[in-house]
Amino acid sequence: MKKSFFSFAVLILVGANLIGCKNKPVNINNDTKADSVIVENDTTYLSAINYYLVNEIGKNYSSGKYCVPSYSIVAVNESNADSILVWGDFWVFNYNLAGDTLKTVSGGSHPGLIYICKTEKGYEVTRFDQVVDGAGNLESAKKIFGDKYDAFHAFNSDEKKREQTRAEFLSDYVKKQNIKASMYQDEGWPAKKLP
Repeated sequence: MKKSFFSFAVLILVGANLIGCKNKPVNINNDTKADSVIVENDTTYLSAINYYLVNEIGKNYSSGKYCVPSYSIVAVNESNADSILVWGDFWVFNYNLAGDTLKTVSGGSHPGLIYICKTEKGYEVTRFDQVVDGAGNLESAKKIFGDKYDAFHAFNSDEKKREQTRAEFLSDYVKKQNIKASMYQDEGWPAKKLP
């Protein structure tokens, strides 16, 4: 119970550090080990994760005015500052504002293991091992998450919890960026009120 409360608290706190982006449409390859991204003067590796998801993963989707990551941290190993390991269910969503509704343009799921290194300039994402899409997904997820697979699967398969997490991240982002939005909407679905 303490671990899930801590993870939930981390999700709420991280939402305050989210940033926006302009994206270009590109095809995404889930097998790619991404290049390094450095966040200067960062005080926490969570901001490095946000930056990486927005600027390295988010750019691979159709462009939206706002790019907002959402995730659940499954486990963290901080025993080595040269290689902090963060297992999680990571998502990225791009939105445009129409009236008071953020309309989803694009986005997707990127569960996996993020490697982070602390440098003099801040934290750096040095690698991201993503779970494979489609054939080989289960085998890939079990390999990457190992003994953390059950915790990952519990969150990833709970659509209600995933949607609640997404709404909380988006609500925090809207407040921090002072966006005049009270709803969000995926194409083909009714708009939902932000918490």
